[in-house]
Amino acid sequence: MFIRTRIAPSPTGQDLHIGNAYTALVNYVFAKKYRGKFIIRIEDTDRTRFVEESEQRILASLDWLGIPHDEGPDTGGPFAPYRQSERLDQYKRVAEELVKKGHAYYCFCTQQRLEQMRKDQEARHEPPMYDGLCKTLDPHESQERVKAGLSHVVRLKVPDEGTTLFADIVRGEILFENKLIDDQVILKSDGYPTYHLGVVVDDHLMEISHVIRGEEWISSTPKHILLYQFLGWDIPNYAHVPLLRNPDKSKLSKRKNPVWVSWYKEQGFLPEAVLNYLATMAWAHPEGKDIFSVDEMMKHFDLKDIQTTAPVFDIEKLRWTNGEYIRKMDDAKLIEQISAFTHQIRPMNQMRQIIPLVRDRMKTLAEFSSLAGFFFERPKGYERPLKNELVALAKKAFESCDWNHEGMEKAIREAAEKKGVPAKDLFMELRVAVTGKTVGPPLLESLKILGKEEILERLSL
Repeated sequence: MFIRTRIAPSPTGQDLHIGNAYTALVNYVFAKKYRGKFIIRIEDTDRTRFVEESEQRILASLDWLGIPHDEGPDTGGPFAPYRQSERLDQYKRVAEELVKKGHAYYCFCTQQRLEQMRKDQEARHEPPMYDGLCKTLDPHESQERVKAGLSHVVRLKVPDEGTTLFADIVRGEILFENKLIDDQVILKSDGYPTYHLGVVVDDHLMEISHVIRGEEWISSTPKHILLYQFLGWDIPNYAHVPLLRNPDKSKLSKRKNPVWVSWYKEQGFLPEAVLNYLATMAWAHPEGKDIFSVDEMMKHFDLKDIQTTAPVFDIEKLRWTNGEYIRKMDDAKLIEQISAFTHQIRPMNQMRQIIPLVRDRMKTLAEFSSLAGFFFERPKGYERPLKNELVALAKKAFESCDWNHEGMEKAIREAAEKKGVPAKDLFMELRVAVTGKTVGPPLLESLKILGKEEILERLSL
């Protein structure tokens, strides 16, 4: 079997959801492990929630993460087009075929009737399902209504009896009673397919071998299985991965956590660190590693090893992972990353001196500016009011000392002792006056980099 996987994001949000990035990673790794193809398909049939330019943002986020695709709306491919809105004729053709075979029917119910039907079902404590009114219409009469231009949708005709079974690579066999499966709308009145028809037609025509998606689609899968069976098409392999959760175990959502990939980029996270952390969400490295590359994941990964327990997406753990990547990066590469992130090119010699002082304190690229910004710009304010007499004392102590670690430390300690103040207080005052903050990189090493002339000017209040 030639492996072909896909993700099918909807352009209805800001850009790529971090949960979709997680699913994309699993699809990509599985396909590439077996030298298969990974496809991007844009499901843009929900026109009421369509967001202009969302598609480009989705593709840009995948590119930033480093999840390349073999076929898609931007690159094309043998099964183009890769946008559902450009494939409407195919869905209409299949829907009409299902109606002719007796596996679907035209429904003319108004929105008002459907709303009343649901209210009545709710009052009777019944599950909200279509009551099948139009299923009983004579097929000839239905065709006449369609020809007359009456507004209608196409519904799937689910058998009233029996069961629908499918095998899930992650979860084993899953069985549904047909009487509990709704007669789902598969083609809307505007000619656009619902998810259920669109996904089946596209996965079949694009020869998708494995449908790897979130567990929220498990309840929809029997509808898809029935469509495959009604159409006489081969059923793909299914694997439903667990959804990411907040630390409180609620579903990951923008109300509680940043969910857009672009936010993580803007906050200075490294794409390889984000992918590494996402890889640990539903799969564990056989050697128990927390830090590993996508290539290493590819070597060991198996869909059967995906856990069903909902993984917790913890930003603090991601920050730790990101910090590990920063610490193992060589100076030149880290300087390059910081320069690209801050859009500032600083003297390489100066940066090489600064990096060792801040690297172990950084968990994101954004933290470089807060930790090391004082090297490039004098503080515009101070975290607390300065004690001018101590600043003046430090300045006088530095005026004649040797400008090295030993000389500066000796000068400050002797000045503090002579004045009768604790040396730690004088060092703290010196830090605040020079950096504007009470916490930062090693002080004396920072002073040496800034230079004696600059320090004396900063202490001249």
